[in-house]
Amino acid sequence: MAAARTAFSRVAPAIANVRARPSLALKRAAFARGYATASENSMTVRDALNVAMEEEMVRDETVFVLGEEVARYNGAYKVTKGLLDKFGEKRVVDTPITEMGFAGIAVGAALSGLRPICEFMTFNFAMQAIDQIVNSAGKTYYMSGGNVPCPVVFRGPNGAASGVGAQHSQDYAAWYGSIPGLKVVSPWSAEDCKGLLKAAIRDPNPVVFLENEMMYGVTFPMSSEAMSDNFTIPIGKAKVEREGTDVTIVAHSKMVTHSLEAADILAKEGIKAEVINLRSIRPLDIDTIKESVKKTNRLLIVEGGFPAFGVGSEICAQIIESEAFDYLDAPVERVTGADVPTPYATNLEALAFPDTPVIVKVAKRALYRTN
Repeated sequence: MAAARTAFSRVAPAIANVRARPSLALKRAAFARGYATASENSMTVRDALNVAMEEEMVRDETVFVLGEEVARYNGAYKVTKGLLDKFGEKRVVDTPITEMGFAGIAVGAALSGLRPICEFMTFNFAMQAIDQIVNSAGKTYYMSGGNVPCPVVFRGPNGAASGVGAQHSQDYAAWYGSIPGLKVVSPWSAEDCKGLLKAAIRDPNPVVFLENEMMYGVTFPMSSEAMSDNFTIPIGKAKVEREGTDVTIVAHSKMVTHSLEAADILAKEGIKAEVINLRSIRPLDIDTIKESVKKTNRLLIVEGGFPAFGVGSEICAQIIESEAFDYLDAPVERVTGADVPTPYATNLEALAFPDTPVIVKVAKRALYRTN
């Protein structure tokens, strides 16, 4: 309790000074960042997340970060690197190892007028805070008749990494995606991460921001627009990463990488696959998927989560219940993680999650071209 009070004491002064903000121009000048030139616009996912938080903390003094090792250690995955040096320990708060405790502090701060970014070392640990996320954060805005917004972002790595065992490998997209009152985001590229995290921080609703540990070090090109400190991506809008006419492949997070690789292989055989990056789990952009299905007449959904009651199951159900069903020339296909607790053994773990060859095989099956 003493540790929790200490953490809250760092947050409390900011609550009292919600309205006492220096001019935006002065704050931006103080924390000016030198971006790459137009010909060098690229960024890792880790850096994109870091930049998004820094820009929003400069823009709005009510934004702060809390979580285990986010300050002095620069974050377990170095996503919060440098933020303590720039903003101080009142706005970058190391917490005790108590997810329920610091998630509750984050929700309380949000209900009091701040905009906390609550980092979980992994969303597997967020199960300790499920009541705070689902009940305290997810329901208060609605139950107050829209009078008490809860602008909190819960972020951290989600899904399987490598060799971390069953308890640290779950994908929670479907869990949180089933909860009215939450917005759920699952970005893929650096541009996704920057634009969606900034949008999540500005949103009056609680947002569950599901990152992927395996993607943190991956470098992506960034458009000039994305390098702007006012760049955001609307939550609830999917992106067509590759256009095609023969089969629609829908994926989120790391599975977008495998889907695009599969599309490259299929193209060599004359098959034009359209790849949709979901970006947002809730709200789900079913309209973009329906329009694609009407064009390609086939649908393949790829995810790293379990097959039962998953994101793919929901998309399949909504397509079957819509007018897009009449355009299908083959059954909807789902490619998912195996229906077992994730194995620790490397050889078995590799078989437990979708990879590029599996997506190619199933896409061909949808086209009745399986050998």
